[in-house]
Amino acid sequence: MRSSLARLCLKQRRRKDEEIKFAPWHSSTKGDGTAPQLNGARYFSFEELKQCTDNFSENNKIGEGGYGKVYKGYCSNGVVVAIKRPTLQDFWVRKDLESKIEVSSRVHHKNIVSLVGFCLEQGELLLVYEYTSKGSLRDNLAGKGGANLNWEKRLQIALDSARAFAYLHELANPMIIHRNVTSKNILLDENLNSKVADFGISKIVSEKERGYASYQGRGIIARVEYEVNENDTFGYLDPEYFFTIVLSEKSDVYSFGVVMLELITARRPGIPGPDGSIPLIEEVNRAIDENDLEFYGLRDIIDPKIVNQVTNVGLRNLVQLALQCLKHSGSDRPSMYEIMKGIDSILQLDGSARVNNNC
Repeated sequence: MRSSLARLCLKQRRRKDEEIKFAPWHSSTKGDGTAPQLNGARYFSFEELKQCTDNFSENNKIGEGGYGKVYKGYCSNGVVVAIKRPTLQDFWVRKDLESKIEVSSRVHHKNIVSLVGFCLEQGELLLVYEYTSKGSLRDNLAGKGGANLNWEKRLQIALDSARAFAYLHELANPMIIHRNVTSKNILLDENLNSKVADFGISKIVSEKERGYASYQGRGIIARVEYEVNENDTFGYLDPEYFFTIVLSEKSDVYSFGVVMLELITARRPGIPGPDGSIPLIEEVNRAIDENDLEFYGLRDIIDPKIVNQVTNVGLRNLVQLALQCLKHSGSDRPSMYEIMKGIDSILQLDGSARVNNNC
């Protein structure tokens, strides 16, 4: 499956993907103004970033992925930041990093990780983001982040994340399609507020392009190369893509539907395996029992940490909303704004049901 997808994407590399153009990027050895001046993004010197990470000490390393390492940094003004330092600097990785900077500098929302600045010196391009102390939603669902994510908090995370994506789709000007919605790219701060991150393969869409945005071939190839071992691409990828080679805002909706099922089950989305394993979406669909008035047939696959916390009304409605997001055709899926309103209603209904159950 991996090789066939890669071949499919290679065939699409020649497809024209008209991006909105930004100021040109130039290699620089000094902070001399040759890098683009981006709104809200500060230019850091390489020496500054060395100092705030103790020369990129392993003691300050807080993450590592396909592109490189992430370090915790302490700025001279006391602000704590997360610094992404790629180990690869080939053409496509560099374009990906430039996209992260350009897109992140245009968005400002309390539930989106803020770009603090960047560095373009000594042949390197580094990104400086606000620090989120609790790590990714994925790690915390897996018990690695130390956060206690009860049922109510999970609903709140879903709501706040939906608000961020609704902002990107509806209020950002021009609109932005994230195109990499996963539980790994939803981060949590010290108060467990959700923060959407990673705009590396996002697409800024002009008004004339709304409803149709092609998926640049190299973007998916890069993800196949770096993340296929974690099913990051396939478990969340809009099935409509395989017929149209197009990702739209409804593709973000599909991926978010998968994230909602993760919040309920704490299970990774997965792909069909040689051992007979099935994807999370299929597992949920098979288990649903309309006649089960307590757990909707999902008792055995709900995260054990919350199985005694869920209310039937909240669980049933969230699963149904998630499955609407996972409709095969994008036109049948709700918008992110509708999802946001739906989760807000679920939170209110769930709270009422909890009060009634305690009476």
